Amino acid sequence: MSDTEERDKKESRGEEFRPVKKRWWITRSVHDFIVGDIFTKQTVLKNLPFLIYVAILAIIYIANTYYAEKTFKKIEKTRTELKELRFQFITTKSTLMYYGKQTEIAKRVNKYGLKETTVPPYKIFYTKDSLNLNKD
Repeated sequence: MSDTEERDKKESRGEEFRPVKKRWWITRSVHDFIVGDIFTKQTVLKNLPFLIYVAILAIIYIANTYYAEKTFKKIEKTRTELKELRFQFITTKSTLMYYGKQTEIAKRVNKYGLKETTVPPYKIFYTKDSLNLNKD
C-alpha cells in the first residue's frame, strides 16, 4: 500500500492524517559538508555574525593568556627582588649590630683621642638645702 492510499483510508474513517517529519536537515548538512557547499557565499553570509563572535572570543582569549603570562613574570621578578632585598637587609642589620657594640665603638673613637672611661657611673645625691645654697 502506498502513502496516498493509506491517507485516503484514514480520511474516510475520520482520522486526522499527519505526515511524518523527516530529518532531512541532518543528511543535507552532512551532504553539504562532504560536497563543499557549506562554504558557499550564502552559507558564509548567513553565519557571518557567529563567525565574527567566535573570532572576537578567540582574540580575547589570546590577549588574556598574554596578560596572565606578563603578570606571572612580574610576580616572579618582584619575588626575586624581594628575596635580594631581604638578604641585603639582614646583612646590613648584622653589620650595624656589629659596629654598634661598645668595643667596636671604643676602637673607632680611639683614632680621635677619646678613651673609654674605666670609672663606673655613680649617682649624685642632693638635698633641698644644697639647692638653696647654690641659688644665693
